[in-house]
Amino acid sequence: MDEQEQKEEFKVSGSELKDRVRKLIEEGNARKIIIKNEKGDTVIEIPLTFGAIGAILAPTLAAVGAIAALLTNCTIVVVKK
Repeated sequence: MDEQEQKEEFKVSGSELKDRVRKLIEEGNARKIIIKNEKGDTVIEIPLTFGAIGAILAPTLAAVGAIAALLTNCTIVVVKK
């Protein structure tokens, strides 16, 4: 049985990016987080089927933090079940 995927988009500044992604991961209901730049190009996709595991969480957030330093404004796309 195929489940419909729902997508939500949030526009955030680069300084808000890491905290917003951390919150979305902690909520636990997202399957994937996609970060796009101002032009709409995908910068990173984070699959959360394994991304919520503690050992993977820290490096993922470190990568998001590095990306946030390069972006002034971005869009977070959250794919949910």
